[in-house]
Amino acid sequence: MTSQYTLQHRIQKLEDVTSHEERLFIILEVYLDFYPVKNSYLFRFSPLGNLGEGIILLTTGGIVHIGDIWDDIRTLPIIFSSIREKKAKYCSGLEFLKQTSSKYITSSNVNSMVVVPICFRSVVIGYICSTEFQDTAVINDNVLSTLTLYGKLIGKFLKKSESVEDSQVLSKRELEVMKRIAWGESTKEMGVSMEISELTVKQYVKTAIKKLGVQNRSHAIGELFRRGIIS
Repeated sequence: MTSQYTLQHRIQKLEDVTSHEERLFIILEVYLDFYPVKNSYLFRFSPLGNLGEGIILLTTGGIVHIGDIWDDIRTLPIIFSSIREKKAKYCSGLEFLKQTSSKYITSSNVNSMVVVPICFRSVVIGYICSTEFQDTAVINDNVLSTLTLYGKLIGKFLKKSESVEDSQVLSKRELEVMKRIAWGESTKEMGVSMEISELTVKQYVKTAIKKLGVQNRSHAIGELFRRGIIS
């Protein structure tokens, strides 16, 4: 069984990697090395709309960008329960067909899935999925326990790797608007409570998205949770 010390030792080596993309690649590479899996889908997670957004897929054949995969994880029970409970989950056979989507069935021999939430403290910032396993793979409670640990160690590392000025990326007003979005307030409600126009609210959202280097407000909220700027 994979020990916490061994995992931490491998993850600590990531501190020497300066490229964010390379860091994500190595995170999945370590995952493939340590566990009896043949592929790994990496997703970021936003609590706004329970959105899972694909980043990369790593297999023994190489790396694929999967930015075209977007899921409301409430439609995928195994992913939803893994994130809600912050524990690695596994399903196979008929349960796999019930709990997943056809987009994860890449070949006829795919009939099982493991999900590993990436957590920092009480916040889930992403997750890893695997649908292909080594022939001798046995996914039992002990393996799931170490997978849960891996997700926590990776979440802690990703948080640590963020620069100290992250909290200063957004202005006070921009950050307040993004927090209110995370709480579920509408543009109209924010305008009234903050005593500004709806147009100004939308402008704050637009500039926050641009500063964070993301594509939309859901991605922005997920990024702010991931960095620990909001919780």
